[in-house]
Amino acid sequence: MTALGAARPPGQTNDILAKVEADLDEDLLPVEVFNDAGIFQAELERIFASSWVFVAHESEIPKAGDFVQRRIGLDPVIVTRDGQGGINVLSNYCRHRGTQVCQTDQGNSRFFTCNYHGWTYANTGELIGTPFMHRAYGKPVDKQQWGLFKAPRVETRCGLVFASLAEHGESLDEYLGGAGWMLDALLRMHPDGMRVAGPPDRYHVKANWKTAAENFAGDIYHVPTLHRSMEEIGIARGLDSGGEFGRPYQFENGHSFMGIAWTEASGPFFEFWGYPPEIKDHFDLSALDETQRHVVTHDGPIVGTVFPNLSFYRGAAVDGAGRMSVVTSFRQWQPVGPGELEVWSWQFVWSFQDDESALQDAVIGQLQFGSAGVAEQDDTVAWEGAPRAGASPWARSKGMAFHFQQGNNSEVDQSPDPLWKGPGIRRLTGFGEHNQLAFYRNWLRVMTQNTDEKAV
Repeated sequence: MTALGAARPPGQTNDILAKVEADLDEDLLPVEVFNDAGIFQAELERIFASSWVFVAHESEIPKAGDFVQRRIGLDPVIVTRDGQGGINVLSNYCRHRGTQVCQTDQGNSRFFTCNYHGWTYANTGELIGTPFMHRAYGKPVDKQQWGLFKAPRVETRCGLVFASLAEHGESLDEYLGGAGWMLDALLRMHPDGMRVAGPPDRYHVKANWKTAAENFAGDIYHVPTLHRSMEEIGIARGLDSGGEFGRPYQFENGHSFMGIAWTEASGPFFEFWGYPPEIKDHFDLSALDETQRHVVTHDGPIVGTVFPNLSFYRGAAVDGAGRMSVVTSFRQWQPVGPGELEVWSWQFVWSFQDDESALQDAVIGQLQFGSAGVAEQDDTVAWEGAPRAGASPWARSKGMAFHFQQGNNSEVDQSPDPLWKGPGIRRLTGFGEHNQLAFYRNWLRVMTQNTDEKAV
């Protein structure tokens, strides 16, 4: 396999994309896309450099001067709150020699000073100081021209901060489409919304970022097999009901969610995902439309993915003492290499929760979906298979492709729900791989819409 950054035969990446297009016509996906240096580089240039990418939650930077360090693709960025309350997403490369000007994950500062030669920048990105200016340069260096690069577009939705490195394109609301509608339903069940319970948990996995994003787009099929041990030790039940009671939601631009018909499957106790009375009595659904109110009350999504790499989980979970919480985890699949990703996992709590209640939900969320979480360990080990197959000379020589044809000949009705009044498509079964195929078809669309042989 060609090393990342090494020269590649002309057109090889686009040849793989042509194969993807042909295979997707048969609901198949070639293994090369999960461990190929050219494909990975093209993803950085064509997807992460042009899409709206999640970078932070507003509750992480509530005060002027607050900042967190994040990534867009492989590029380190600083997300700052400036003195006027604006949010800036700055390149974390000094314009002098490229050293990172911010070395800490989070904090509060009006300035960032490069530890190499001392160039200093405001938290808006403007260059404000160069040591020994008169002796070194004779006159001030142009502050506007030599400031930190700044993401040209930054917008928020429900407190979620997204940035786009593309100068032009769809607004965030246009990009999210129906996914924005669903995020509103999930996060606006109270006028004060949700907040992060703490900084993200971070850990590396020998897997490809697409496998994780695809899984959280709505793979109910794996739950009764891969997570069986959770039912065996008593921290989950009814894991095989997702096929019958699954409610997949498919939106534009590769965004998908998977709901469960909670009240149909388990009765009124599981309204609002089974939130206990002391939580759900605070909910105020007046900001939601009628269909959103029905969804969050009866058919709430348990997982979802906003293309390219932001996912969430919401579901009831218990700890070893039998305490139950409904936990909300947002997770980001940060690409590291063709066969490696870094998981960033935030636990979210309602802003109205007291410290004790919030801590319980966050701890139980970590128990399930932290770096040592019982569900997380199941998933991440299984995800390691795709990049291994993608790097296998045998698999490639055989033209190995993964099977995404579930539901094509099923006796279960796969058609869209004709009574659905919300955006996008909803189906009435968890069987089928429509959401995953929608993710990969959008991946192919973005990868090919600006194909440039010179960039491969």
